[in-house]
Amino acid sequence: MFTPIRSRVRTAALALSAVMALAFGATATTGAAAAPAAAKQGPTSVAYVEVNNNSMLNVGKYTLSNGGGNVFDVAVIFAANINYNTSTKAATLYFNENVQRVLDNAATQIRPLQQKGIKVVLSVLGNHQGAGFANFPSQQAASTFAKQLSDTVAKYGLDGIDFDDEYAEYGNNGTGQPNASSFVYLVSALRANMPGKIISLYNIGPSASRLSYGGVDITSKFDYAWNPYYGTWQVPCIALPKSKLSPAAVQIGGTSQSTAASLARRTVSEGYGVYLTYNLDGANRSADVSAFTRELYGSDARYTP
Repeated sequence: MFTPIRSRVRTAALALSAVMALAFGATATTGAAAAPAAAKQGPTSVAYVEVNNNSMLNVGKYTLSNGGGNVFDVAVIFAANINYNTSTKAATLYFNENVQRVLDNAATQIRPLQQKGIKVVLSVLGNHQGAGFANFPSQQAASTFAKQLSDTVAKYGLDGIDFDDEYAEYGNNGTGQPNASSFVYLVSALRANMPGKIISLYNIGPSASRLSYGGVDITSKFDYAWNPYYGTWQVPCIALPKSKLSPAAVQIGGTSQSTAASLARRTVSEGYGVYLTYNLDGANRSADVSAFTRELYGSDARYTP
């Protein structure tokens, strides 16, 4: 039986929408060039952070005891939302107050990670309003939302976008059901807008099974795809090379250390290039993290507050 996907805590406070945020302020830059991380051999490690409860800076507090390299290579801000504007009948990008705070304070919450060589990606998630990545009614509607995403990446100096097609509740507010073209149009437009940035797929929901339309296959437009079920091994059903896939998924502090180690060992032995973790919090999790770094990189993890 699969472990529940995520425990998502949402604030009820009002927050700014991305459209409003984009209307006020110039495009951000990433500041100083990223310092080269210490050499590390092995899979790419990914850490999702629930920013309603935890700081993005936690991702940068873990290094390898042997060599000093970063444990984590990609930090995911969890999560912005795709909302539905009932007046305009259009999807909009929305940030709750905690996500907005991280973005507004990029100089202290995002840039320090990037300067260590850690990529910072924004995850986007459904919000029970009927809008999702799989039900844009036209190519223009998909392209409009893609521009909101790419503008956000540019404005706040992010390294990419992660798609998580959960909790859309397709059909709410009179919205349509998933269709074959929507996600293909969205990802195609986003990749055209930001050719050098990360696009990742949390391999779940209607979008994950709708990757081809009208002779266009968007598989190659993704940098990574990963298993969404924590504590399990499941190869994402997308034809990316092993180097871009994470069949392993663990919840730090929620998946046992023995399971995390076993999944890491299998990642290496079967030649996969990514290892996904979720819910890195502010506690010293060096024992949980070392359980998989020993298998992935041959080193314990060191926590520096």
